[in-house]
Parts: sequence; C-alpha cells; structure tokens
Amino acid sequence: MFPTISFGNLEIAPQRLALRSAKAAGVLAGIGIKDGDTFALMLRNEPALIEIMLAARQLGAYVVPLNWHFKADEAGFILCDSGAKTLIIHDDLLAQISTGIPDIPVFKVQGDATTAKPGQKSMQTSRRAMCDWHAEVAQADALSTTSDRPRGTVAYTSGITGRPKGVRRIPLADAAAATQRWAYMNNRALGITPRARCLISAPLYHSAPSSYLLFAAHCAAWLRVEPRFDAEATLAAIERYKITHAYLVPIMFVRLLRLPQQVRNRYDLTSLQFVATTGAPCPHDVKRAMIEWFGDVIYESYAASEIGYVTSISSREARAKPGSAGRPIEGVSLAILDDQGEEVPPGTIGKIYVRTNLALPFTYINRPGDRDAIEHNGFVTVGDIGYVDADGYLFVIDRRTDLVLSGGVNIYPAEIEAQLTAMAGVADCAVFGVPDNEFGQSLVAVIQPMNGAVLTMRQVQEFLALRLANFKIP
Repeated sequence: MFPTISFGNLEIAPQRLALRSAKAAGVLAGIGIKDGDTFALMLRNEPALIEIMLAARQLGAYVVPLNWHFKADEAGFILCDSGAKTLIIHDDLLAQISTGIPDIPVFKVQGDATTAKPGQKSMQTSRRAMCDWHAEVAQADALSTTSDRPRGTVAYTSGITGRPKGVRRIPLADAAAATQRWAYMNNRALGITPRARCLISAPLYHSAPSSYLLFAAHCAAWLRVEPRFDAEATLAAIERYKITHAYLVPIMFVRLLRLPQQVRNRYDLTSLQFVATTGAPCPHDVKRAMIEWFGDVIYESYAASEIGYVTSISSREARAKPGSAGRPIEGVSLAILDDQGEEVPPGTIGKIYVRTNLALPFTYINRPGDRDAIEHNGFVTVGDIGYVDADGYLFVIDRRTDLVLSGGVNIYPAEIEAQLTAMAGVADCAVFGVPDNEFGQSLVAVIQPMNGAVLTMRQVQEFLALRLANFKIP
C-alpha cells in the first residue's frame, strides 16, 4: 500500500508514488540489487528518500540510512561493514564523505532549496563515475515483481567499543504473520490508521522516524513530511493540514514550549488525536506541560533498534504515573535483573530485559557474538537501567552505561575518546554528558595534555570536526 505524500507545495498521490518507487526499484534491480542485498542512503527528508525506502521493500532489500552529518570515517565504516552495494546521496553531501566511500556505484540526488544547507554546493569529482538518480529513474522501467519477504532498514547503534553495530532483522518464513505482528506493534506505539493525517519532521535516517514513515505507508495514510523541524511551522502545519497524528521527540516539545504564548495561541490544534514520542525519555515536567497544551493526545513509548517498541503510556496514565514509560504492549514481557542475572522485586532498580513476540528476530552484522552476549533465558537487554512498579509500569533510569542522549540522538563517549587519543598532545581524556535544559544532555571533554603540550578548546574541536559529526563534538 502507498500513502499520499505532501512535501512543500507538492502532493504525491498513491498511484504516482507507486510508479515512482517501482521505477526506483527498477534502477536498483538493474545494477544487481536483489532479495536480501543491502544498499545505503544519505539523504535529507524529501520525496526521493521515501520512494527509495518503499522500493527497498519491493526488492526485499535492506536499506541503511546514513546520518547526513557523518564525515568520511563514520560513513565509510558503515558502508563497508554493512556490505552496501550502492550509495544514493544528495550531491552537496558528497564532499564530506567522499574519501570514505568504497568502490561501489554512487547515485547523486540533486539537492534543492528545501533540503540543502545554505552555502553548500554540489560536488564534482572524477574519483568515480556517478549517475544522476532522477535521470536514471525517469528512463527506467517499473519493476513488476515484489518480494514476498520485505526486509526494512538496518539501524546502526553504537556500543562500548565506540564503533556502531548494524541491527539487521531476520525475516520469518510466514511473511503474513510477521507483517501482522509488526503492524500491531506499530499501531500500539504510533496509533496510525488509514484515515490518519500524519506529520513528521524528524530526520528519516533515525530508526523511529523511518518506522513511522513505513507504517504510514502500510496504512495508506496521508503523510506530511517536513524537510526539518521548526516549532512555529509545526503548529502552522497542524492547523493548515488538519493533522491528526504526529511524531515529535522531547527536544521538539521543549522548543514548542519556548514559543511565546501569543504565538502558541495563534494556531488551532484541535484536530490532533495521537502524538507519538519515543527515542529519548520525556522529562515529566515537559510532558505535563505538553498535555496541558495539546490535551490528552501525547503517547510515549520505550523502544530500541534491537527490540522494537516495548511499552506505551497514554496521557491519562502519565498523570497517574509521572515519569513512567508505560506498561508492556501485549506480546512483550519485561524482566528486571540484577548483576547476577536474578530477577528483582518490583520497585528495585536493575537492568531491563525484554522478550518480544512482535519485533522480528535480529542479529548484529558481522558480530553474532555480541547478539548472544545480551541474551538471558530468551530475554534481551540493550543495557538500559530501570525498574517496574507494583502495577507493572516501567521507569527507565538510565539509557545505557556511558550513553549520552543529546536531542534524542545516541552519542557514545568511547567513539569520541578514541579520536581524541589520536590527537597530538593528548595524553588521556574522558568524555561524558552533563544536564542541558534544551537537549537533555550536552557533551563535555576533559583532556590531560602531554608534558609541554598546549591545547586549546578550539584546536580540539577543529580536530574532531574533521572526523566526527558535529553533534559529537564536546
């Protein structure tokens, strides 16, 4: 099924989207992408990204969305580790990762005023032959076949080693049953129905926004996609398009709440029925303020790339259980274990373990041992710490050891520390998060210089800026 997509001043009907995605599948099939293969995207929010993600499902291929802040080392590692057979990228992003791209076909997507950053220009390079994506799609034949085992996205999530791990789902032989399970889980967490009018402005390279997109497509809903988040523009879109369903993360809530009261009062939000939030714990005061403003339409979920959506909590429940991430969705079980692997009583803090009959089984690409290491008696943990109260409500205390959550983005200090220790003049370092009223946490680095070395904050930041995405720079 296909949604109606609204982007900028353009509305793409389901029939048009179906044709475009089938032609995109034809291009990919023409270079040898087949069932079970993997390819990568480095695209901002725009219709081409949506067409390609739907084409991947038609092909039965895995797609790896790359964060478009990445630099060459970060993107290059994922491209090689995932075994991506091609890369489709906005042309103005090529310069920052060009030296990290392996010897694979590359398709360029021309950026436009709604997606490219000011001052960024298209990159011309003779390093490899590159094809114009839109030109290839225009002349391609639509692929007429459809895989009976659609895969989905591969999410890369970091660990204590500092290098990210690719989470790849293993399709079930009974594709219909797998789709039914997946649809039930997403419906509980996201609330989307075929009659929904949805809004999303979060970057679609994140796993939760991409799952929102794919579920809206599954439901054949109406979907408004914004190139980026803007607080007042979000309110204007809700009023103009009579939005019923939206995906917003806590940092978006914070920025919405910072709007002057006269701006907030300017827009009619009464069409809203279900605002899904996940990706980072929502501070109780922020959620309470949003419920007071938007009404009982805020629904929070606890989830992870490996285990899918685990819990859900409504606005009414949140008032009774402030700070909770909700109770398990039917088909999901929780266990809180101590360091010895023993289950602890209600109210006792321990490591959160999950057993789910909804999300497809997964493996870590090239790291099956890491998958085995996080399982205990059929339950899996991603390292998060919390407790379950006597009524079965989950409270998440810490999102993984050493993890820094800034603006809903997972940042792992070990990755930054590994780069810093390679800098001339650095003897030792530690990177950690500190509370931040807007982002939840911000990064701080403490550095011990070598004897005689003089290092400035600007030197350190410039060194890291060549190697890491800007959101990872302390």
